[in-house]
Amino acid sequence: MSTEVLDLKKALRARIRASLKELSAAERATASVRACARLQQQEIWQSARSILFYAPLPDELDIRPLWDAALALSKIVALPRYASESGAYVACCVGAPLASLVPGRFGIMEPKDDAPILPLNQLDLVLAPGVGFDLTGRRLGRGKGFYDRLLREVTGTKCGIGFEQQVVKEIPVEVHDIHLNCILTPARWLSFDPSAVLK
Repeated sequence: MSTEVLDLKKALRARIRASLKELSAAERATASVRACARLQQQEIWQSARSILFYAPLPDELDIRPLWDAALALSKIVALPRYASESGAYVACCVGAPLASLVPGRFGIMEPKDDAPILPLNQLDLVLAPGVGFDLTGRRLGRGKGFYDRLLREVTGTKCGIGFEQQVVKEIPVEVHDIHLNCILTPARWLSFDPSAVLK
């Protein structure tokens, strides 16, 4: 693992987080509404039968309204849960997300232990948060590699979700980094051909 790449990623995370802090609560709320509306216009959302969402942290787009929207369309709604036995995240089905989540190991809301697990390769669409994204489909995570390990098992569409301020020209990559199929921001939808991207 290159120390230079790690340093570049660390600096990029700091820069993006600083720009996000400049957003007001009203701007964040408006951006989240726009992002939810834009996603619902996409063919992949309309055709997906099973979707892995995320429980948003304060610095992430709030896509919680889409949980109920998906359930109303009879889609399978899943959220990540940390499995201590494997040290990795699994996808768990939830019927009423807002009422069935508990704080997880890292303070992120997640399904209870008794929520049924859905194999990652059965997901049609994964909505992946991140610190940053670039114009070729690279994702900058929080540095622990949990989402990269999860995304590696996914055969469905992998979609990064973020504010426009989180999209940068280029993100330095390491061997384990996963490329996304698309990126959604409140302002645009970017789609990539993973087969054309060198890993």
